[in-house]
Parts: sequence; structure tokens; C-alpha cells
Amino acid sequence: MPNLEPNYNARYSPRLTNEDLAPTRHQTWSWYNIFSFWMSDVHSMGGYVVAASFFALGLASWQVLLCLLLGICIVQLCANLVAKPSQMAGVPYAVICRQAFGVFGANIPAVIRGLIAFAWYGIQTYLAANALMLVILKFWPALTPLTNGHFLGLSHLGWLCFGIMWVLQALVFWHGMSAIKRFIDIAGPAVYVVMMALAGWILWQTGFDGISFTLASKQLTAGEQTWQMITATALVVSYFSGPLLNFGDFSRYGKSMQEIRRGNRWGLPFNFLLFSIVTVVIVSGTQSLFGKMITDPIETVSHVGNSLAMAIGLLTMITATIGINIVANFVSPAFDFSNCSPQKISFRTGGMIAAVGSVLLTPWNLFQSPELIHYTLDVLGAFIGPLFGILLTDFYLIKRGNVFVDDLFTDSPNGRYWYKNGFNPKAIAALVPSVAVGLIISFIPALHEVANFSWFIGAFLGAGCYRFLARHEREGVSSTSFTAQRVAAKE
Repeated sequence: MPNLEPNYNARYSPRLTNEDLAPTRHQTWSWYNIFSFWMSDVHSMGGYVVAASFFALGLASWQVLLCLLLGICIVQLCANLVAKPSQMAGVPYAVICRQAFGVFGANIPAVIRGLIAFAWYGIQTYLAANALMLVILKFWPALTPLTNGHFLGLSHLGWLCFGIMWVLQALVFWHGMSAIKRFIDIAGPAVYVVMMALAGWILWQTGFDGISFTLASKQLTAGEQTWQMITATALVVSYFSGPLLNFGDFSRYGKSMQEIRRGNRWGLPFNFLLFSIVTVVIVSGTQSLFGKMITDPIETVSHVGNSLAMAIGLLTMITATIGINIVANFVSPAFDFSNCSPQKISFRTGGMIAAVGSVLLTPWNLFQSPELIHYTLDVLGAFIGPLFGILLTDFYLIKRGNVFVDDLFTDSPNGRYWYKNGFNPKAIAALVPSVAVGLIISFIPALHEVANFSWFIGAFLGAGCYRFLARHEREGVSSTSFTAQRVAAKE
């Protein structure tokens, strides 16, 4: 007879628990799995464009690489901080938010992060569909007429490609975290092979003389260079702010914090810097080969004369985009929406809600408006920064590194994270003005350049406000309270 008992403490409230949200019994991810997670995040079309665009700011190569390294080191530090509470408790981001926002108030940060992933899932799927369309048209040019007719802003062939990518991602996701783990272990390294091959092809075409590490068409003063360097550093952090916030969804599976820190070290500073150097070789080579700097990897690959090589390159880019889409924009809403109604919405259901919603948003229309993209990025930063600041302040400064696992899953008024009817008014009070300031900065044209720092401003405002409001609730340091509960949760 099969075992029908739940894989978690039977005393946990059904309103707060299901198999996916409960503390994981299998923390088996090694440093390489974390390394692969970041490779999937870095080795994407978006990561390529970000790294390539910094070399057009008018900075010398050493300045750009310094900005990239400094920015990614900040991301590494933040990733280590975010990882710890989820790894300790074995729970995802949405559940660890109950510490700061209350067992029901956690739905606020969970839904915010879920909706952010909602939009980006559709955009990334659309980008991958575009790459697939290039491959199809290269081998079957007779299908070109299908690109003429349009429905809701997308051609018939575009709908077909979008549908194929949508289904492929859903299939990987549907098989659960073990399948996702295996996929990202392959996706990240595969892109390196193609990137190295593309860089080799560029060097073969241009020679070393055709590669310039200063892709600048303008001269900057010392003050302008300093400001561009600070801005570039901030943009690196902002680009990774989404997956950084919900990194706990993956660190919960880590064998230990030592393994996670090692994976972050290899996956971020080392990996990102190497990826950036390869990127600038390719981008610099396009300037020599085609007379213009091409920052879109799809366009670069499409210039390769060999059809088979082009197809392999584009399919690998598609694989990379699927990788980042799953880790950054599928797993997060899956846990986040499941957290809202654990008994009705499973991990799979939550992910499919995001997948279906991404189609309804018609992301191709969103992506084709540069102004709308700019405002979207600024608005996302305005929300993500304060959430990050509040969560870390609560765990490290207010809770002093303690996690009482059982209390994360109890809806009893006696629970530590019940606060007031399941909501923590102080966390919400810190969130609202911090987000408001970020939104004001984003929508005032005169503050356009300051908007690049919306994540930092929001994080410091959220942390400062919450630290002040919750200053009388600081807990004493306890080395046994968490350990005892963690063992009990696993039994």
C-alpha cells in the first residue's frame, strides 16, 4: 500500500503548507549546481547585450572590466546573504518572507516577485522564438509568407515559434526541480562552447589586429568617466536583481552554505568576467567585419555564412534562454503563487499560471516599445530593492540569524510570525514609502539618470525604514533554537 502521509510535519497548517513549500528533505545541490544556475543566468541574450553595451560607454577596456567585476562582486555578496535563511530552513523565498511580513503578509512580496517574473517570462520566450524563426527561415525559406500576416501583433510563423518555445519550457518545468537541475547543468556550459567557437571564427576573419578593447566613439572627461563607471556598476546589480531576490528558491537545496558560497564565487565573478571578455572579442570583431558594432547575439550568429553553424549557434542561444527563463521566471512564480493558496495551487500549477499569463500579456508588443521597457525596468527595481532590504534587515539585524521553522507554517496567533492577523504592519509600513520613492524617481524625467540606481535607493530605504520601525523587536542570539526545529522539521 502506498504511503499517503505528507512529506512534512502533520501539525503544519494546510493554509500555509504543501509538499513544495515544506522544508525540503533533500539538500543535495553541490557547488557545481549553483555554478550552473548562475551560468544559465549570465549566458543569456540579455546578459550578452548588457556586457556588450558597457563597452560603448566611452570607457577604456580596463574601466569596463573593473565595473563589471565590481558589480558582480556586489551581486555575489548579496547572493550569499540571501541564500543563508533559505538554506538553513530548506524553504523557498516566498516562505522565508513570512519571517518579515507575517505568515499571510508574505503573499505581498511573493505576488510582487511573481508578477515581475510573469512579464519577463513572456519577453524571454519571445526572444527565443525569434531565434527559432531565423533557424526555420534559413532552412525553409518557403515559409517566409507566414511572416506577413499578423494576429495580435505577431505573425503566423511567430505564433508557431512562440508556441513551440512555450511548450518546450513547460515540458522541462513539468518534470520538477530535478529535471530543471539537470537542464541548467547542461545549458550554461553549452553556451560557452558556442561563444568560444564564435569568438574563434571572428578572430579567424579579422585577425588580432581587428579586435579593439575600447569600443568607444566619444571622448569623456574624467568626471564623465567616473559617473559612467558608477552607472555601469549599478546596472550590473540591477540586471541580476530579479533572480537575486528569489535565490532562496535554489539555495534551499544546497548541501551547505560552504557549497553555495563556492558556487557563487565561480558562477559570478569568475564566470561573468570570462563571459564578458569573450563577448567584447565578438562585439569588437563585428565592428571590423561588418562596419558596425552588433550587440545582439542573434544578429551576430545570423551573419555566419555556414547554415549548419548558424543553426547550431542559434539553437544553443535558444537553449540558454530557456535556461534563464526557467530559473528566473518560471520557478519563482511557481513557488510564489503556490504560497498564496497551498492546497489549491501546487508548484506546477503556479508555474503554469505564469506561463499562461505571459501569453495574455502579448510580450512582443511590450518588448517593441523601448520607452515602455525602460519604465518597466525602473519600476521593477523600485519594488525589488525595498523587498531585498527589508528581508535581509529582518533576518540579520532583527531576528539575529534565527529561523523558527515550525512557526513559518503555523496560523496560530501564538506563532512567532503571526504579528497582527498574520501580517506584520511594520514591514508593510517600510515597504510602501520605499517603493513610492522609487516610483517617483522612475517617472520624473529630470531624475532619469538617478533611476539607474533605483534598486540601491530602494534597498537602503527599505532597510533603514524597517530597522527603525522594528528596532525594539531585536531577538537575542540563539544557537540552539533553530537547530532543534530544523531537525524536527526533517523528521
